[in-house]
Amino acid sequence: MSCETITSPVDIASFQETICRYARYTLGKKVEELSDRDLFLAVTMAVRERLVDIMKTTEDRYKEADAKRLYYLSMEFLMGRSLDNNLYNLGIYDLCREALISMGYDLEEVEAKEPDAALGNGGLGRLAACFLDSLATLGMPGCGYGINYEYGLFKQEIQNGYQKEKPDHWLEYGNPLEIHRPDESCKIQVYGRIEYYQNPDASYGSRWVDWKEVIGIPYDMPVVGFGGRTVNYLRLYTARSSHEFDMEIFNQGDYVKAVEQKIATETISKVLYPSDSVKAGKELRLLQEYFLVACAIKDIIRKYLKDHSGFVEFSSKVAIQLNDTHPSLAVVELMRALIDEKGLEWDAAWAITTATLGYTNHTLLPEALERWPVSLFEHILPRHFQIIQEIDRRFLARVAEVWPGDEARRKRMSIIDESGERQVRMAHLAMVGSHSVNGVAALHSELIKTSLASDFYALWPEKFNNKTNGVTQRRWLLKANPRLASLITRMIGSGWITELDRLRGLETYADAPQFQREFLNIKLANKEALAGVIRKTTGLIVDPNSLFDIQVKRIHEYKRQLLNCMRIIHEYLCLIEDKKQPTVPRTYVFAGKAAPSYWAAKNIIKLINSIGEVINNDRRVDGQIKVVFIPDYRVSLAESVMPAADVSEQISTAGMEASGTGNMKFAMNGALTIGTLDGANIEIMQEVGEENIFIFGLKAEEIREMRANQAYDPRAYYQSNPHLKRVMDALNSDLFCADEPELFAWIYHSILDNGDYYFHLADLPSYIEAQERVGLEFNQADVWARKAILNVARVGRFSSDRTILEYAKDIWGIKSL
Repeated sequence: MSCETITSPVDIASFQETICRYARYTLGKKVEELSDRDLFLAVTMAVRERLVDIMKTTEDRYKEADAKRLYYLSMEFLMGRSLDNNLYNLGIYDLCREALISMGYDLEEVEAKEPDAALGNGGLGRLAACFLDSLATLGMPGCGYGINYEYGLFKQEIQNGYQKEKPDHWLEYGNPLEIHRPDESCKIQVYGRIEYYQNPDASYGSRWVDWKEVIGIPYDMPVVGFGGRTVNYLRLYTARSSHEFDMEIFNQGDYVKAVEQKIATETISKVLYPSDSVKAGKELRLLQEYFLVACAIKDIIRKYLKDHSGFVEFSSKVAIQLNDTHPSLAVVELMRALIDEKGLEWDAAWAITTATLGYTNHTLLPEALERWPVSLFEHILPRHFQIIQEIDRRFLARVAEVWPGDEARRKRMSIIDESGERQVRMAHLAMVGSHSVNGVAALHSELIKTSLASDFYALWPEKFNNKTNGVTQRRWLLKANPRLASLITRMIGSGWITELDRLRGLETYADAPQFQREFLNIKLANKEALAGVIRKTTGLIVDPNSLFDIQVKRIHEYKRQLLNCMRIIHEYLCLIEDKKQPTVPRTYVFAGKAAPSYWAAKNIIKLINSIGEVINNDRRVDGQIKVVFIPDYRVSLAESVMPAADVSEQISTAGMEASGTGNMKFAMNGALTIGTLDGANIEIMQEVGEENIFIFGLKAEEIREMRANQAYDPRAYYQSNPHLKRVMDALNSDLFCADEPELFAWIYHSILDNGDYYFHLADLPSYIEAQERVGLEFNQADVWARKAILNVARVGRFSSDRTILEYAKDIWGIKSL
């Protein structure tokens, strides 16, 4: 008897009936007894039922075609809330809202009960989420692999201006969307030692023994494409001990020790990014990365062997993409699986591995290019270190063939860094073991070739390519900005939802006064909504008619929230000391988290809040300047922020931001960018036009040259420019820290005495000048509206659909089905 379910058209009555069924038989309640949280669970399970039906038909379609599949390995998937996104992509959002209204409920209140899925931190994870949406929308066989973190990075609270980290237990009430797959669990080995032995033929061999076993339990989150034709999934693994207890210890009477061992094993999937500033944190982080990779590789091979025998076809049926260096261990684990478990010879296994794997680099920052001490690596993964040594030996032999006698180049390129404490360079491992290495913006990809990995590029120029990032317009325009989405659809039709280049049709209306008025009215409504969020979360009242100048992103020195602060101080001092009114009243909005161990970033958060405390309470300012820090930045908050921005701050030190995706989301929602020629800002400028973006500051090559020649003297800027001197002196004074004297003096000394590594003073004058132009143009409503409309109209290139199509064609070899 077949149990297959054919997805049938949904109507209000049948949807209500499904909700009631889940309420009664899963939650054990009558509908009228349901809380908003209960109703969220019931509605999500009703939606999940439909998703599962489509997921089964999708899988059948892929299987029938024997399609090549893409497996995307990432330590982060910043999915945000899923219920509303699923409703939009299934095309039943309005139906669900009407169904709930007739039952006496409000859909927005129900949606608010869903916690953000805390599976990521920033752009890396949000990009991965956008890619899954695009893969499904394009009907491409692809799924993600990640870890089912019980706790996210942290919930951020602000106390006395300081960031305080609180546990983010997002799974406290479970995740009703995910599907538990215990029958597809993976057994993973860690620790142990290498035992050497002699064969009967007098040759020597080795084997990995005395390892500990961890079990990876998969949970699948369905990912539906727009239109509801394809449902792929994100497979997330939870770590479990291989036995309930170590029975030998348990039988000896040490119950507590037995429980402790079990808990220690399961810590692997407890928290996103444990601090690696201490040895225990490093060990846990390396365990996490291997756990993800080992579970994924076992699962991928298992799926492949269900329909294929032998490994001749493996790389023609399987593509694996490594999202940054975190999953680089896939190179070694795939080799180990093919050699140790499947009996392949080295050369055959290596050919398969390199043909299957692709590596995306997301950063040029040395501290983000992971390195693991050899002592730690050998302790956790002794067999894998053996394989790395052999990969490195063979690779360096190739280097010696190409550049005989070049010992310096050999040392630079080695996977194992022998200088000082021996370390495994994970980025080198990923580049050696992949057939493709890509950056995520044109400038970034060029810097990989000329700076970060110039030796590798010289050896394998054919490996290197660019895939500029993109974002999904379904989440970041259709869902996040429904007012603007409706206006766009009314003017040019709905085709832009799946073909973002169609937004070009809006150019026709850029000079039309009526369209400009509608556009600006929508922006004002979005600003009023964000003002409500600000009041609710911070208690501050802001004026929606002021210019909303917004910088929301991870707090990091290279992203230069400090430069923004310096300009705000300049504007404040001009107002109270020089009696110079700002060109336009502004509300400066900041949000973002600092890594718990990142002292400077956490103190920049304190600085932002301290500046706000002084300026917001100074009667002389009279509302001309407001400074706001919204706590606990996350996807659902970003969905309120992006549509409300007038100005998007993208002011990183040139040559240090790989791409950025916030810049794309802001432009898509009609914000004008003020930024450096860094990351994707360059390509945004090329698309929207130089006259519709505000560019300032040094270029990446200028900064490189100044660094190389030691030609930058921040103190010279300080001494020659009275405005800069006044800002720096204010930071060195107690103006913003009356209760904590000299709290911000470190900034003064870091910039003037320690070289100003991020070029704040070099770029501040041109930043001030660019912001003056911003204010002047904002005061001309028709000029500003035209520029904002053209930003929306010309942002089509920055859809993740375009990015995925490029990956599929150039790297993965997968097709739409």
